[in-house]
Amino acid sequence: MVLISCIKIVPQAQALVVERLGAYLGTWSVGVHFMVPFIDRVAKRVVLKEQVVDFAPQPVITKDNVTMRIDTVVFFQITDPKLFAYGVENPIMAIENLTATTLRNIIGDLELDQTLTSRETINTKMRASLDVATDPWGIKVNRVELKNIIPPAAIQDAMEKQMKAERERREAILRAEGEKKSTILVAEGKKESAILDAEADKQAAILHAEAEKEKRIKEAEGEAAAILKVQQANADGIRYLKEAGADEAVLRLKSLEAFVAAADGKATKIIIPSEIQGVAGLVKSVAELARKD
Repeated sequence: MVLISCIKIVPQAQALVVERLGAYLGTWSVGVHFMVPFIDRVAKRVVLKEQVVDFAPQPVITKDNVTMRIDTVVFFQITDPKLFAYGVENPIMAIENLTATTLRNIIGDLELDQTLTSRETINTKMRASLDVATDPWGIKVNRVELKNIIPPAAIQDAMEKQMKAERERREAILRAEGEKKSTILVAEGKKESAILDAEADKQAAILHAEAEKEKRIKEAEGEAAAILKVQQANADGIRYLKEAGADEAVLRLKSLEAFVAAADGKATKIIIPSEIQGVAGLVKSVAELARKD
């Protein structure tokens, strides 16, 4: 049993600080080790994994004399088992007290608003200070976090009122911006509608003008065709008279008939050329001789 008790197996991520006759002998790492009975002993078993310690809230005072409570979380790792075993009597208590004093020093230089908005800066300063202070103890501080910042009840009420007022102000600004955008959109919509209406009126006027133009062109073409037909008929009549061998008197009578047709019973006066007037007199004389016979 004595021999078995002298065999020591060190697991992974652990180390044993061994003393011989009360003096430091060495640090045993992972593996199997043998001790001398009644002479060697294990002074301390050290865990080399990263460890987390959550410290209770500590009262601190800001630069503007506001008392608050802050609790911290420290992530540390033992790098030297010998220094950890002989450097300080109670390492965890030492780290807690060192964290409280360092936190008070840092917060004492900041005001309340800076404390609430500068967590990352506070964490960085605390980690640097603790890492330097714990280095002689064989401890490396990897990270420090402010878990909770608890201001007094009166300060919390004032902050809540301030936040409520800020939210109401933002709501009013957003509502005003929404109404402004809505008014702008309505005005732009009316403008676009007026432009479209003007464009539609313009297109309608153009189409109406084109239709009127087409109508007048058709009417002019119809009148021209009618005049052409009349002239053609007159030309055909004259040609037929010439072919029939009509003399000059007949031609003048036809001309007189053309004047009568031109008057269409509406004209009160008809100006007849002198040549046709002679023919008219001849016709009247012949008609009188016929009545006497």
